[in-house]
Amino acid sequence: MRVSISTFLSGRFLTTILAALLACAGVHGGKASAQAVTQGYNVRRFGATGNGKHLDSPAINRAIAACNAHGGGTVEIPAGIYLCGSIHLKSNINLHLQPGAEILGAPIALGAYDHAEPFAGRAYQDGGHTYFHNSLIWGENLKNVAITGMGEINGGGLTTDAFGWAKSHRAAGAKLPGVGDKAIALKLCTNVLIRNITIVHGGHFGILVTGCNLLTLNNITIDTDRDGVDIDSCRNTVVSDCRINSPHDDGLCLKATDALHRLWPTENVTITNCQLSGFKEGTLINGKMLPSRRENGRIKLGTESDGGFKNITISNCTFRDCMGLAVEEVDGAVLEDINISNITMRNVKDCPIYVTLGDRDRAPPPVTVGHLRHILISNILATNVGSMSGIQITGLPHHDVRDIRLDNIRLIFVGGGTRKEARRNPPELNGGYPGPTHIGVMPSYGVFVRHARHIELSNIKVSFKKTDDRPAMVCKDVHGLQVNHFEAQLAKGITAAHFSHVTHLYIRNSPVLKNQISAAK
Repeated sequence: MRVSISTFLSGRFLTTILAALLACAGVHGGKASAQAVTQGYNVRRFGATGNGKHLDSPAINRAIAACNAHGGGTVEIPAGIYLCGSIHLKSNINLHLQPGAEILGAPIALGAYDHAEPFAGRAYQDGGHTYFHNSLIWGENLKNVAITGMGEINGGGLTTDAFGWAKSHRAAGAKLPGVGDKAIALKLCTNVLIRNITIVHGGHFGILVTGCNLLTLNNITIDTDRDGVDIDSCRNTVVSDCRINSPHDDGLCLKATDALHRLWPTENVTITNCQLSGFKEGTLINGKMLPSRRENGRIKLGTESDGGFKNITISNCTFRDCMGLAVEEVDGAVLEDINISNITMRNVKDCPIYVTLGDRDRAPPPVTVGHLRHILISNILATNVGSMSGIQITGLPHHDVRDIRLDNIRLIFVGGGTRKEARRNPPELNGGYPGPTHIGVMPSYGVFVRHARHIELSNIKVSFKKTDDRPAMVCKDVHGLQVNHFEAQLAKGITAAHFSHVTHLYIRNSPVLKNQISAAK
């Protein structure tokens, strides 16, 4: 077809071409649709001000809805401060925070957060895990969703416990209207990417993902008070190159709750190249890294564990001024096939390696004692470790943990343990919270193993700065214990190890244990 110059320049022909371009882009009708194609889904064009005073979440939600309605794409948040209540993610959306952009959580007084959704039946998990809509940013049953960019999400008015302001609230399971307690909450989503953002003061959870598949968290910085990231009943997950500071709760926590009314394991998870810490909130971001009162901030599997954990790899991570690594199965499921390696810890408050099976049974009936097995932990260096405990590997009477190997472990303790503490018999981990502080000081400063089968301890060296009057190792009710290349510093007159009801014991290349074993079988 030949088109003359005059025809080409006519408004009618240009309108036809624009309509064709809009149709090819999958956009139909409306002024906002035309703007979206020609100028992008910039939230400013949907009414957002970015002045930090006007509530901008309605405008951001309009931009997300328009982008989703026309097939998806990127919703741009330019530089500015956007005061927000709940933001509703949708499928095929990349919420992109440009450098200098800040989403600021609205104060509770504005009532800007969505009400918590109903939850049918009994909730066996904490309130924070039960509800999702009472969040700053949330999405449910989505596909292809991302939150990216060099901007910041500041929880602002988020509370660290929307359901626990008073005991009466907790008892009633109250859902306080207009109160938000999570920075990002995603439920039953597929193909999720969160990358490059910074989260400060994230509420109860900086990021909570539950029942998600194909999840990627990369290069995220979180400086918050309570949990940094909780990954609950998710599959096929990669967490890499993240920095998480969370002084009053866990930094990066894998869980498997009953929040979905189905017991899904958290499985096929890779965590690598991450930094965990327990500094005072806000001091990781500003570089001061001040000490906190509780110094939590660790990587943990559990405590909520009624779905179980399978096929987990954790590698190349650092811990600083926080608690140590915890692997816990206490709600009747299976925890197996766990590989943890190349971890460096500095100023570990308590228990650098904690592996335990408990009988809390916080799960739908019928509940039986779970299983913890097939764990490899290797290449661990921890310095300035608190005196409460070192390595703990514990099962329950008649319910052993099994097939656990520790290799190439170097632990340097503060020391100061007493002979009285060496005579202590720690309580069994039955009901109640399974944290190591609830069990208390161990009778050995280095290694404590109880109710276990097929345990290998290889290339382990423990020492202390201040004299510790406890043995280096205590093992009770263990069948099949292999010790190879074990080295330990000992106080004068202290026996290296105490073994009680240990069968099939093999010791090699460990002079410190020669003629210093008090064994009762």
